[in-house]
Amino acid sequence: MSRVPVFLVTGLDADSMAAATIGLQFDLPDAVVVRHDLDAAAGHLVRTVSDLTGLLEREVVPLEHACSSCAVREDVLPTLERLGSLGRWGAVVAHLPVAADGLSVCRVLGWDPAVAPSVRIAGVVAALDGARVLDDVLGDEILPERDLGTLGTDRRGVGEVLGGMVEYADLVALFGETPDAGVQLVTHLVRPGALVTRDWPGLRAEQLLPGLHDHDATEAWVGEVHDGPSRAAEGRHVWSLELIADRPFHPQRLHDRVDVLGGGPFRSRGCFWLASRPGAIGVWDGAGGQLSVGLQGEWGRSRPMTRLLVTGLREDDAREELRRVFVECLLTDAELAARGPYWDVADDGLEPWLGPIRRVA
Repeated sequence: MSRVPVFLVTGLDADSMAAATIGLQFDLPDAVVVRHDLDAAAGHLVRTVSDLTGLLEREVVPLEHACSSCAVREDVLPTLERLGSLGRWGAVVAHLPVAADGLSVCRVLGWDPAVAPSVRIAGVVAALDGARVLDDVLGDEILPERDLGTLGTDRRGVGEVLGGMVEYADLVALFGETPDAGVQLVTHLVRPGALVTRDWPGLRAEQLLPGLHDHDATEAWVGEVHDGPSRAAEGRHVWSLELIADRPFHPQRLHDRVDVLGGGPFRSRGCFWLASRPGAIGVWDGAGGQLSVGLQGEWGRSRPMTRLLVTGLREDDAREELRRVFVECLLTDAELAARGPYWDVADDGLEPWLGPIRRVA
């Protein structure tokens, strides 16, 4: 028995997500739609299942923890498998909770297909309000300011969340009056080969059913450590700049200048290498002046590097300043000669962001 294709609909705008879901439902033969709406305040999830015949089920599901990742683990994945195993529909359209990304679903199934052996991910759709896309991705709002029904403790930037959704998507659907700069911004952020559409023009079933999703290519595109060709690009409205170095950051200078590198109306992501924490991979994820940094794994036998991808608008072209400050934050030739790239220190001033330095015996 072949596995049933699943299309995940993600986003932050409920109307755009609904429009994309309806578009998929009509473009796919015999599709069933499962929609999950998270109410963090009430601590539950509302699940509805419908097809072209009408509403088939509606259930309120209490959650142990009212967050999108819990919803995916506790109900979304089991429901996808249940619907797929029935053999009743030719495809499943999964309207995820607002602010829930497709990455978590795809990675679980990528790591362990046995979790849901009856289904396969055929596509991840990011549905965006085109009129707001520039402000959403490059603005400085955080999730609680948007009243999205998510946990008040989830203080991620709107741009960080939406940028991640766009970068992971196989298809980005823009709805409403989208400026050309908004289309170009999205085109710079998506992985090569992903589709960008305006107002859902209608996609053929024979285009959708084989699958738009390439798990390995997507993971390579969104991976913090990128060792491939340059992703720098320039268009009429948008630019993308890569800041690359084979030497580490100086921790104090990074601390002092991170407001320039991580601030401003830009989308930035990538990896960094710190002289004071030479074995650890630093990860960088920011948008609109909201920046998240942390440590994720060890370099091991991989070549340490600092590589940040920054995207912004031509009207806010700060590339020269970004290049200059980036170089200023790196160890100098004199510092490398005097001390080397691997420092043995007890602290570096970055503990509030990265935690204490781990000493290896």
